[in-house]
Amino acid sequence: MIRAWARGGQSTGAVRVRRAVVLVLPGVWVLGVVLWELCRPSSGQLLQLLAAAPAIACAGTGRRQCVLLGGVCALLAMLPFGAVEPAAPLGTRATTCGAILAVVGASYLTAGRRRRLLRELARSREVATATQRVLLRPLPSRIEGLTLAAGHLSASEGAVVGGDLYEVTATRHGVRAVIGDVRGHGLPALGSVAALLGSFREVVHDEPELTGVLRKLERSQRRQLCERADSGQAADGAAEEFVTLLLVEVAQDGAVTALNCGHPWPYRIGGGEPRPGPAVAPLASVEPLPPLGLFPLPDALPTVGCGRLGPGEALFLHTDGAADARNGAGEFFPLEHELAAAVRAAGGAPSLVVAGVREALLRHCGGRLTDDVALVVLRNDPARVPAQQPSPRTPTPVAVMPRGKRGSLR
Repeated sequence: MIRAWARGGQSTGAVRVRRAVVLVLPGVWVLGVVLWELCRPSSGQLLQLLAAAPAIACAGTGRRQCVLLGGVCALLAMLPFGAVEPAAPLGTRATTCGAILAVVGASYLTAGRRRRLLRELARSREVATATQRVLLRPLPSRIEGLTLAAGHLSASEGAVVGGDLYEVTATRHGVRAVIGDVRGHGLPALGSVAALLGSFREVVHDEPELTGVLRKLERSQRRQLCERADSGQAADGAAEEFVTLLLVEVAQDGAVTALNCGHPWPYRIGGGEPRPGPAVAPLASVEPLPPLGLFPLPDALPTVGCGRLGPGEALFLHTDGAADARNGAGEFFPLEHELAAAVRAAGGAPSLVVAGVREALLRHCGGRLTDDVALVVLRNDPARVPAQQPSPRTPTPVAVMPRGKRGSLR
């Protein structure tokens, strides 16, 4: 939060500096033209440059300053500067004054249209942001003994979500999570993301096994592709559209089960062999199934048992956009190294781990992503119930008589 506040303060300061520069620039321009004309008279020809001042003011600050500055420039254009003959200079000054007034009128109308377009753009962004956040809704901070945190970066400018998806839901079968990456990125992939997430949120409560969830997701994807083909909205290469998908289930006793379809395996934080600092290691090394949509699912779907998630241990789920990100020199992002560094710096807090990896990723690629990125952390953090002290009104415990002497009491 402190870093976000600092970035917000820096951006606010930068906006104020830009506004001050744009506010002062038209006045400096007018002053420079007038001083040049006074020092080196050009028979009023240089005064034609005053027409640029209202346009600069209108583009930078608003229409009021444009009109005010335009009127001042028009008056200055009519004033004689230096030793000028009275006939021709008057016509020149009148022409310059008319040109300035014409620029003022055009700039005034242009600024009004620009403001209307900016308001419409702001409203459209608000609607798009709300719609995308409903699709990829924020995760709760805690669910069934697990502390959660998630982050997403879209490769498309102006988009909140893209081709990556994730969701975590508590069911009677345990806490189930899904993370996936639809072929492509940005807004064109939202249809497949919406279909998969909607299907997962529905079937995850009904299917007792992860295999049943995966088969329902495959059926949903096929249905969505058929509907797109029937409506004529299928894009080029729709027949090769696929999605990498990872299903993870954390039972109440901490047992972790996974089903992987071409997705990167997550990392376990805090497990493995003892070593200095928090341990970060891949959760499993089993060859995953092909991505969903490339081939039909086999009859037997092998789920992978990944041991137990002990107290304080966490799972770090990610899409391949994090591991495949490159810098200007073509070097891949060292995800495991940066994850370990983020865990050490954050003390294992999921939200700080996600923020640390995200900042390191943006720093590595210079803020220019070529693929969407999704990051999710699930930490086994059971609630600690403090010991309750007996209240003053607690009744005194009744002594229990030995079993052999109870009958003597009448």
